[in-house]
Amino acid sequence: MGAGTALNELPGTPRGNARQDLLLVADLVDHNSRVLDLGCGDGALLRLLADTRGVDARGLELSQRGVNDCVAKGLSVIQGDADTDLADYPDDAFDYVILSQTLQATRNPRTVLEQMLRIGRRAIVSFPNFAHWTIRLEIALRGRMPVNETMPFAWYETPNIHFCTISDFLLLVGRIDAKLERAIVLDRVGAPMRNGTPAWVWNIWGEQAVFMLRR
Repeated sequence: MGAGTALNELPGTPRGNARQDLLLVADLVDHNSRVLDLGCGDGALLRLLADTRGVDARGLELSQRGVNDCVAKGLSVIQGDADTDLADYPDDAFDYVILSQTLQATRNPRTVLEQMLRIGRRAIVSFPNFAHWTIRLEIALRGRMPVNETMPFAWYETPNIHFCTISDFLLLVGRIDAKLERAIVLDRVGAPMRNGTPAWVWNIWGEQAVFMLRR
């Protein structure tokens, strides 16, 4: 299915206190598969995948604090940088490679995405949409970068270095000749936008997006 025709789908139902975007990512992963989570933070997604999907879950995390948190929970995580260390992994080493809420913080998003698709059969990427109408309104009326739940940092201390929109991401998917298998776009209240919604509508009203790609 090409990028322009992918459907919004909401598989599964929320469980426990996990974040909605993590639940959506987890429900895209097949049981008993091999998973690499890039920028895994404190291991919340890895733990969710291990508990609900029975996967062989591995993690790569830049911060020592994050690695320590994961190891303390019994998770298999090593310290590393997605921008530089993915080249060390062999082709097709995993069934899924996941980049959750981290794409915008990478130095070379295109290279990271290409490496994800090389070492994994599928790549799952989630990110905040920087073209959401609330962000446009804040800039238009106040002339300032917004600080909100989706973008909690002031511009001078944010880890985000590439402000990606849904339209930007779909364009990149086409340029690297990837196939978009699943698309889930959430509105401001966390509800999935309906199937068949045009991409330009996602770009205005979608606050977060989760996409699953394959080569």
